[in-house]
Amino acid sequence: PAVPPPPPGPPARDSLSLHCAYLRSPLGLLRLGQLTLGAAFWVTVAANTYEGAAHFALFAAVLVWLLTLALFGLSLLGRWVLVPWLGSRWLFTNLVHDLALGVGLYAAAAGIMGYKAGRKSYCNLPGYSQHCLYSAYLSASVCGAIAACLYLFSGLYCLLRHCRDQRDII
Repeated sequence: PAVPPPPPGPPARDSLSLHCAYLRSPLGLLRLGQLTLGAAFWVTVAANTYEGAAHFALFAAVLVWLLTLALFGLSLLGRWVLVPWLGSRWLFTNLVHDLALGVGLYAAAAGIMGYKAGRKSYCNLPGYSQHCLYSAYLSASVCGAIAACLYLFSGLYCLLRHCRDQRDII
């Protein structure tokens, strides 16, 4: 079967400039929130001592954050047509990224960090003198859970556009 043409992007430009309509769209605003909370998640985990399953949580958060940054950058510059095969399916690419990777991996990472926070809750008692990771793990868990919700919202936004036979992300 023939590959459908890529969805319409902003008008062709010789120089790079911002696709401001994307930045003001629901998906653009959700991406900014995802990048902010994702960075807060992995910086919180990486800045503290971590072990065991927290390695996976950190890997998952950084992986999804980097992929989100790439999607955001290409969408903001209106250059998704440069991505082979995925550029012609940009709305579907965003949909799969958000629902499969974003929600799935951030929910798992938030669950891991929430479990680890629960295991460290004893050190939150007054008078405990050792270094306590409870608040760091709890903060990461909250950031990851909110990020997973933002990915769910953006995935549902893309799904709604896809169901309405719209091919563009805005």
